[in-house]
Amino acid sequence: MTRDPMEALALLVYTLAYLWIAFVWRSLLVWRRTGVNPYVLPADDSAHGYVGRAMRVLLLTVLALVLGLNLVPGLEAWLGPVPALLDPRLAFLGWGLLLASLGWIAAAQAGMGASWRIGGDEGARTDLVQRGLFAHSRNPIFLGMRVNLLGLFLVVPNAVTLAVLVAGEVVMGVQVRLEEAYLSRVHGEAYEGYRRRVRRWL
Repeated sequence: MTRDPMEALALLVYTLAYLWIAFVWRSLLVWRRTGVNPYVLPADDSAHGYVGRAMRVLLLTVLALVLGLNLVPGLEAWLGPVPALLDPRLAFLGWGLLLASLGWIAAAQAGMGASWRIGGDEGARTDLVQRGLFAHSRNPIFLGMRVNLLGLFLVVPNAVTLAVLVAGEVVMGVQVRLEEAYLSRVHGEAYEGYRRRVRRWL
């Protein structure tokens, strides 16, 4: 099977925009405003370091996939397509989830302000954000990332996107629990009260 070149290009443009908005742009804003690098995942052999490396592999896999769809004709046929899900209505739903997740992530990051971090910053005490989307989900950014991977799978249903979806669920599930443990250490009873009021996902 060959994907429509315009759809493949749109997916590449979306992916680049997603990576920029979700991981680069907000980090640059926080760094310029505070002088603090918000990217604090270590490069060591700790659980945080392992999760950080796993997340980078997932993101690079997605980027390689969408680049391949644009540069290698017929590649999709070799990626283990799921014929039962090759439905334009599911692809339309997938695109809706992709766009909604990007807006959701951007809104959640804006709500965090200077508290935005990728990983737990042991060297700083940031505010415990409980307003905006964080009043409805303790982890709205990770929730948006999960929805993003589901949307990608519906747009390009194959073995690779399914593997990324499943691996993403596992990696983000671990990362969320590591960050919750960090927030509990830093904010104590304030975080425990927040955890009792607001669900982990939604």
